[in-house]
Amino acid sequence: MSASPHRAVVFAYHNVGVRGLLTLLANGVDIPLVVTHEDDPLENIWFDSVADHASFNDIPAIVPADPNTPEVIGQIREYKPTWLFSFYYRHMLGEELLSLPTCGAYNVHGSLLPKYRGRAPVNWAVLHGERETGASLHRMEIKPDAGPLVDQQAVPILPNDTAHDVFQKVTVAAEQVLARSIPMLLDGNAREEPLDLSAGSYFGSRRPDDGRIDRNASSTEIHNLIRSVAPPYPGAFCDLGDIRLRLLGSYCRGEHAAGNTVRVYWDEGRCWLDCADGKRIILTHLAIDDIVLDEPGFRQRFGETELKLS
Repeated sequence: MSASPHRAVVFAYHNVGVRGLLTLLANGVDIPLVVTHEDDPLENIWFDSVADHASFNDIPAIVPADPNTPEVIGQIREYKPTWLFSFYYRHMLGEELLSLPTCGAYNVHGSLLPKYRGRAPVNWAVLHGERETGASLHRMEIKPDAGPLVDQQAVPILPNDTAHDVFQKVTVAAEQVLARSIPMLLDGNAREEPLDLSAGSYFGSRRPDDGRIDRNASSTEIHNLIRSVAPPYPGAFCDLGDIRLRLLGSYCRGEHAAGNTVRVYWDEGRCWLDCADGKRIILTHLAIDDIVLDEPGFRQRFGETELKLS
């Protein structure tokens, strides 16, 4: 069997990284090296391992702290790659790396570019109450998520979808985009359209403390925050003195609140949050630290089935 004329070094992490790697292999691309990350022991590793899938396919994998060092650049240069691909890799690739492949460097981003460029695009889209997002394949430039668009695939965001629900859809969308686009890239038939960056915005990374709930926010704003950071992400919370009440799941039906007070309470076996706009949402997962609070646990901790937050 003759060697593939298409050689790609792949920078990848997370589920999108796994599916991207496997899609390239399914299209006969020669992958001499995978660049990925060491898992952070402080992070909830709920996703698949790129390093494992590289190993399954006898592909060497490296985990540099910085991919732009002379050592890493020199190693990749020796492979004389036709392509570089970045699939949810978390470091920026510098100009010298991007100049190495003879046919270009391409990235998969988890939004409908030019919207939600930057970090945590799925979480930001859910937080802002978007009704759709998706996955985009584009040529990489020094400016992040700004190069010409090759293809994208939209997915719906339903009103009670969590960021995790949406990320699973985006992973499938990314695979669909790559399955359509990789053959055209390899054949030299892919079309690229410049992005109108004025039609989108750039967003930074999110931190666990960004899950703090504003008690004066509307029911929609609180619901969107809860579902945008619900597990496996760090979760939303509010502090009550030295107690951190974690609101880890919610469901919104647009119901009016039972009163005029911002409060958490139990009614007919359900936990509710009455919000400042006079509407309420169901809290489907409530906890203190890692202890889940059902109705008896709530009563035992607070002495009653109602807790005022205002």
